[in-house]
Amino acid sequence: MNLLYVTNGAAVGIFGMVLSGAFCDIHWTKEKREFLVGSIFVLLAIQGVMYLLAGAATIRYLYPVITHVPMCIALYILTKKRLWTVISVLTAYLCCQLRRWVALFIMAVFVNSETVQNVTELIATLPLLFLLLRFVAPSVRAISNYPVSIQLQFGLIPALGYGFDYLTRVYTDLLSEGIPAAVEFMPFVCCIAYLVFVLRTSEEERKKNELEQMQSCLNLQISQAVREIEALRESQKDASTYRHDLRHHMQHLLSCIENGKIEQAEGYIHEVCAQIEAGRVKNYCENETVNLIFSSFAGRAESAGATMNIKAVVPYILPVSETDLCVLLSNALENALHACTAQEQKGTIDILAYEKNGRFFFQVTNPCRKEVVFENGVPVTDRPGHGIGVRSICAIVDRYGGMYSFLVEDNKFILRVSL
Repeated sequence: MNLLYVTNGAAVGIFGMVLSGAFCDIHWTKEKREFLVGSIFVLLAIQGVMYLLAGAATIRYLYPVITHVPMCIALYILTKKRLWTVISVLTAYLCCQLRRWVALFIMAVFVNSETVQNVTELIATLPLLFLLLRFVAPSVRAISNYPVSIQLQFGLIPALGYGFDYLTRVYTDLLSEGIPAAVEFMPFVCCIAYLVFVLRTSEEERKKNELEQMQSCLNLQISQAVREIEALRESQKDASTYRHDLRHHMQHLLSCIENGKIEQAEGYIHEVCAQIEAGRVKNYCENETVNLIFSSFAGRAESAGATMNIKAVVPYILPVSETDLCVLLSNALENALHACTAQEQKGTIDILAYEKNGRFFFQVTNPCRKEVVFENGVPVTDRPGHGIGVRSICAIVDRYGGMYSFLVEDNKFILRVSL
């Protein structure tokens, strides 16, 4: 009986320590594996010596000191993470309850015997360990790289379960004596945990829906911007074709003049000029995408009664993808144009763009006579459907590890971007 008890104690020790190591995000090498295996054997040896010298009851009282604390230290040496090593040991301890509950179920169905409990726990050890290592450990390991607040939330239940188990079953008999506070404590914890889970799930779902809506809007913006660029490129090709076919146009005009059809010649000239002008793209710099976007918005500004003063020295190749550049410039110019045309005096939009030392700099200045509300340095609005452009600008800049600033000076709104 003593041999069976000792074997089961060694099995649960190995079960918990292996799980503790598996729950830590460790880049395993031969040396680290040997260190963990050696630590497990040393801790088992200490338990064996304590069992021979002081007995099972003493080991039960001192188990946190002779096993859990040293295991935390060993895992800290491997991971250099203080908090997560404690959480992994507490979580592994909580998982050890699975062996006990399997044995209790078998005892309830068949025979209520300590021998049956020890044998059942021994038999259940390897299958449970395999299932936990295969399906649970990867997800638990991933949490070790989450923010500390998430790690604390994850470790709360294992910590409460650990403390409850030792305070009510090992160091006292509060649970077996049926003390109401002890009996109702874990159901209370489960209730609180469930409510917190519901609140957090609701909040995460809300944020997820907002992100999905924002992503949909950004995808629409990208698609629209790409379509505008392609349309401008086609117009540019048409203009090139007109220039190529200039000889044919001149022959037609000459024929009209020779035949005295002056009005027809004038009409033809106006038609060709209008078509060429519609597809004209002004060259502000070497970069084709920047030229197309600036030309498009300059035309829109002129149609709305505003003007754009553009100074651009942008090379053909930029450290920004074409789609991101398109979304960045289009949102910035769209917001500036909207703010400018919303005023009685349209004013001028000043644009500065250049590349220096491998970084792209972009500044847009537009008239702004309305109060702008800022939150953490970013303009915000409660108007439905607005504010997405600013968020997309910030997201793109953050993705490239760049910097952005929004400010209002002398009734002018200034956006600066560096990436």
